[in-house]
Amino acid sequence: MRWKLPSFVLAVLLALATAGVATAANGGFTPVQPESPNASHTQTAYYVILGFTSAIFVIVEGLLVAFIVKYRRRGRSREVEGAQVHGHTRLELIWTVIPVVILCVIGVVVFLELPNIDSAPASTDPIHITVEGHQFYWQFDYVDSPNHARSIGTMHVPVGQVVDLKVVSPDVIHSWWVPALGGKIQAIPGRVNHFWFRANKAGSYEGQCAELCGVFHASMRAVVQAESQQSYQHFVSKYGPETIGKQEWNGVCASCHGNLGQGGYGPSIASNTLLKQVAGLDVILRNGFTGSLGAMPPVGKTWTHGQIASLVAYMRKHIYSASAGATSGG
Repeated sequence: MRWKLPSFVLAVLLALATAGVATAANGGFTPVQPESPNASHTQTAYYVILGFTSAIFVIVEGLLVAFIVKYRRRGRSREVEGAQVHGHTRLELIWTVIPVVILCVIGVVVFLELPNIDSAPASTDPIHITVEGHQFYWQFDYVDSPNHARSIGTMHVPVGQVVDLKVVSPDVIHSWWVPALGGKIQAIPGRVNHFWFRANKAGSYEGQCAELCGVFHASMRAVVQAESQQSYQHFVSKYGPETIGKQEWNGVCASCHGNLGQGGYGPSIASNTLLKQVAGLDVILRNGFTGSLGAMPPVGKTWTHGQIASLVAYMRKHIYSASAGATSGG
């Protein structure tokens, strides 16, 4: 009795802790609530596999504990052999056939779901967006917009419309992943990958680069903002282009240099006069920078001259301050 009660209490506590994690969904054992058809089909395959593996775990571990209790030594001398168990043909056939059946069921479910995950629903007018992974941010080009709008960090899409993504990278391998809107797709230099989703309802869906792409990888987050058709058209035609400088600062520069250029992972740049020089900033953004304080990747390698001019205009107005103190680097 001295060991049975503590063991029972420990088992109950472990079961309660596991149950709490399992029902946590976000960060637990189960996927987030799917908000796109492809994510829903992925979740179906996940739960089928989870059901079988959980049942197998419970049965195997339960039998293991039962056999340990039933066939324990019971005070016998260590030199005495336990009862010998010989082969059982029927039992051996059963435990061979059952795994085969389980694998067949899982295979059928997965191969039935795969086409629905890979192929977008029939749509005569999908939204085409190019997703470009950079160290360490996401850039989105709205191919169908009349002025070829571009945004940084946050992708804007209309609710209920298929979005076709062309996923690329100009530097290293990244991985596009917004869990509520589907699985992962690699952004590989020199290669074009495709992905799709259709947001079922309005909302903000968060994601993260799922490929270790460098020392500041953890800051490479993404947001998909699903909104009404009217709001989407307003963004790509007017708001997005007008605020591209602000987006570049908040989504790229501020992640290393601080919200006000005060420094962070990167050095303080608030008082650096380079913030007011389009030509000088153009060279650093396109080619990167290496100095005594470290290195900056070419974050603006694919930016247009207009983008860089917009960034300089925003920094002149909101970031640069001659009284912010001596700059500590580029």
